[in-house]
Order: sequence, then structure tokens, then C-alpha cells
Amino acid sequence: MFSLQMYCLYKMLFQKYLFLNVGGKIQVILIHPTLIHNISFFSVTMIYYKPKNIIICCFLQMNSTEVSNATSSDCSRFCLIKPQHISISVLICLTFLVGLLLNVFSLWVFTCRTQEWTSNTVLQFHLAVSDVLICPMGPFMAVYYHTANWLFGKVLCRLKIAFITFHINSSILFLTFISIQRYVAVVRFNQDSYMNRKDFVQKLCFGVWLFVLVKGTVLAAVLDTSTMDNHTLCLSIHQEKYTDFYFIVNFTVLIPGLLLSFVVSAICYTLLVRSMSRLDTSHDSGQAIKSKSCKMVAVCLTIFVVCFTPMNVLRSVGLVVKKFFPCNCGLLLNVETAYYVSWILAGANCCLDPIIYCFSCQKFTKTFRISLRKIGLRLEMSHGESS
Repeated sequence: MFSLQMYCLYKMLFQKYLFLNVGGKIQVILIHPTLIHNISFFSVTMIYYKPKNIIICCFLQMNSTEVSNATSSDCSRFCLIKPQHISISVLICLTFLVGLLLNVFSLWVFTCRTQEWTSNTVLQFHLAVSDVLICPMGPFMAVYYHTANWLFGKVLCRLKIAFITFHINSSILFLTFISIQRYVAVVRFNQDSYMNRKDFVQKLCFGVWLFVLVKGTVLAAVLDTSTMDNHTLCLSIHQEKYTDFYFIVNFTVLIPGLLLSFVVSAICYTLLVRSMSRLDTSHDSGQAIKSKSCKMVAVCLTIFVVCFTPMNVLRSVGLVVKKFFPCNCGLLLNVETAYYVSWILAGANCCLDPIIYCFSCQKFTKTFRISLRKIGLRLEMSHGESS
């Protein structure tokens, strides 16, 4: 019997398998190093030997509460936090830098080169403001992902949470309202609509900013940094105390909001394309309007599908794994890496939004081309003087 007990101890310490008798049911769990140090609360109650298959099992008595605590909290500690590859951080920085330059230029066009604003111009201006807000957070996020350590203190962590909330929610809402406005302006052009009234759209944008301000402030007040394995975490899936909160907010607020906005935009653009298909394209003007409208539809739906959907899907998968499969560390860490990669795509929406302005505003396109020509001439002149 002594040799069998020693063999069972060997199975626990080196092969790391436990055979548990919990409420009369045998459960097999994987034991990891953090649990071995707390092995004193286990007690061997029965040794079972099956010569035919040469299987020796250790049956240990635990209650269900102890099993639950051991397999969730200890598994979480076993999932070591790993820094992400430097390429992710570099691409995030480049994406947000390009987005910042494009949207600052867009704001300059709207404020300094656009004299008469329409309701569509108002929506595009606020979308550009939303993009500019998130871009300065890019370097902080890049450093955090590469080091797996938030080095910038509690205040900047809360600002990061707030600005991410501002950007994601306001961008989705403004894109949705742009789709509604384009549908009304093109398909319902002969009908009076609030979406064609500039004063109403301005009030609508104010309501959007008020909504995201309240939401971002609440999240920034509730969430904070935490420390795990000598890593300071900020808005991380590894933060144990926020797992349930993340899960509830994600599946009751974020995902339904994205789905509703996408469905509304898809319906509006489907009706817009159907209307464009009946447009007389025998003239150049009709062909140009149809081409620009179809390209704008493609860009807007691409932003929803490529930029926002992967991030939300991967975040949801990660939260499900974290909550219901905490011991599957390999899957959790892979999903975490994929989620950080999806932020590159999410940041790309800041680069794609100015394309919408080009397709929907002829003045914007004209100013953009003139500015590029002037920049090119200045570069040629400076190059000629230096040579």
C-alpha cells in the first residue's frame, strides 16, 4: 500500500493529474504548479489498483466548493501574462499616426475650406473629431501590448478607458447616422426629413457626445488598474475582479449596440443601392453619382465588417473562455493576441473614414487634391533649392 501511495504522489507531482471524488462522482483535473504548493488540503481516501490495464488512480476527497475555487482562481494564476510581438505595436502606432494626419487634415478642410455646411457635413465633422480623439492613445496602447505592463499610472488608464469608449461608440453611431442621412437625401429626396435639417443633426450629434461622455465616465470610474504576477494591468482580460463586469457589459450593451447599428446601416445602404440601380446612367453625371454612392456604401460596410466586427467578436470569445474555461490558458492567450491584432483593424477605420468624405463631398475631394498638389510643388521647390 505504501508503494501505491507513493506512486499516486508521483502522479500528482510530476504528471500533474488529480482524480477527485466529488459528491460520489469521479472528476479528473489538471493540477499545475501553483496548486501543488497548496496540496495539504487534499486527503487520500482510497487507492484503486486495476492490474489488467495497469492503471493506478488517486481518489482524493474534496467538496465541490474547493474544486471550483482551485480550478478557477488557480488556473487564472497559471495563465501567465505574455508580452505581444513588437510588430503589433509598430503597426498600431503607424495606423493611428496615419489616421491622425488624415483626420486633422479633414478637420482643417471642414473648418477652413468649407463655407456652407449641410447635415451630412456636420456628421462627417463629428466623425473626424471622434477619430482624432483616439489616435493619441495609440503609442500608450502599443507600449502596453509589447511590455504587458501598464507603465503610465491610474489616471492615464482611466483616460484610455474613457477615450476608447468615446471613439468606438461615437464612431459607430455617426456612421449609422451618415447611412440614414444618405438614404434620406438620395432615396427620399422629395420628402422633408429631420435628417436633412442641419440644426436637428447638430442637436443629434450633441446627444451622441453626451451619451458617450456619460458612458465613458462611468466605465472610467468603475474600472481601474490591477496587479498580477508583477504586471500592472489596464482594461485587460486577465483582471480577475472585472471578469463578470466585462462579460455583462459586453453582451448586454456593446454587442447589441453594434448589431443594431450594422443592421440599420445595411438596410439603408441596400435601399440606396437599389435606388441607384434605377438611376439613368446614360449621362456622365448619373454614372458619376452612381459610382460614388456605390463606393461610399462599400467603404462604410467595410468599416463595420473589417474594422469593428473582429474586435467585438474576439473580445466576446475571450470573455467566454475566461469565464467558463479558465484553465484553457493556451486558447485564452491566443485569443488575447488575436484581439490585440484586431485593434490594428479597428484603428484602420480612422484611415478609411476620410475616404467617405471624399465620396460624399465634392468640395472635400477638390480641396484634398489641391492641397496634395501644393505639397508636391513645395517639395519639388525645396528639393531644387537644396540641389
